Amino acid sequence: MSTEQEKMTAAYINDFGGPDKVQTGELDKPEPDEGDVLVRVGAAGVNPVDAAVVQGMLKDAIPSDFPLIPGWDLAGTVEARGYAARRFEVGDKVMAYARRPVIQQGTFAEYVALPEAYLARKPEFLSIKQAGGVPLTGLTAYQSLFDAGQLKEGETIVILGASGGVGSFAVQLASWKGARVIGVAGSSNQEYMIELGADETIDYSAGDVGEAVNEIAPDGVDFIYHCSRGDSLSQCADTIRQGGRLISITDSNPDRRDDVRFEYVFVEPNASQLGHLARLADGGHLDVNITQTWPLDEADEALKSISELHTRGKTVVTV
Repeated sequence: MSTEQEKMTAAYINDFGGPDKVQTGELDKPEPDEGDVLVRVGAAGVNPVDAAVVQGMLKDAIPSDFPLIPGWDLAGTVEARGYAARRFEVGDKVMAYARRPVIQQGTFAEYVALPEAYLARKPEFLSIKQAGGVPLTGLTAYQSLFDAGQLKEGETIVILGASGGVGSFAVQLASWKGARVIGVAGSSNQEYMIELGADETIDYSAGDVGEAVNEIAPDGVDFIYHCSRGDSLSQCADTIRQGGRLISITDSNPDRRDDVRFEYVFVEPNASQLGHLARLADGGHLDVNITQTWPLDEADEALKSISELHTRGKTVVTV
């Protein structure tokens, strides 16, 4: 005699479209496979890519299936373990970047089942809400600066979009590494960038960004990290020294000189790096500024807000 599948509350879509396609209701509660961990979600970070998923902008790049639960970030509590999953105990607090090969079982839900290899322990000194905002943006900044960009102590880096989700982590990580950090954001975020650890700041609305960079670093910069929209990059791309680096997460083929090394970064799950971010947070080197919090039944509003691309710090959905 079969037992009825347990249910959970989730925000989901049945077809692609705008945030108004998102509804909240009951779906089947996932069960952990042999190497999986079932996590009771406490908070899920909200990112521009989540709105892109809902709109169907990634459907040709990553397979998806309906009903589709968006969300790739989580912090929560281990609820159950598959037979071979033994790294974590039931009750442990964890976080994860939860992108799977098929987009369907996301984190805007009460529960998600993931391979235990995706999980890292939650930083002790961050709240569940703060930890829920770490994985995607934290790993994006980490992989951009250190894997793709090979940032070194003493180098000068310009971070375009330094007050946003990824930029906020990038400023802190570059400062921890010992780089000279020039942050670029709007007028209302100049003091915020200093608080994050930027050595110099530029208001992109006050004039040409390239001229401002040249005033601060007349010999050029080693590295530009492009994690914004707008035309700031076109204004300052020529400030990169010969042989310097340009890393972008928003443009896969920006205009640049032939002598500049370029890489486009699309973040990958990496529990080891996520664990390093947790240790940096517990060591006082990384903070998470949660500026907007939405309940699960208002996930559609959270996605509308993140689509505006002018948020400071992190937005999370609490479950």
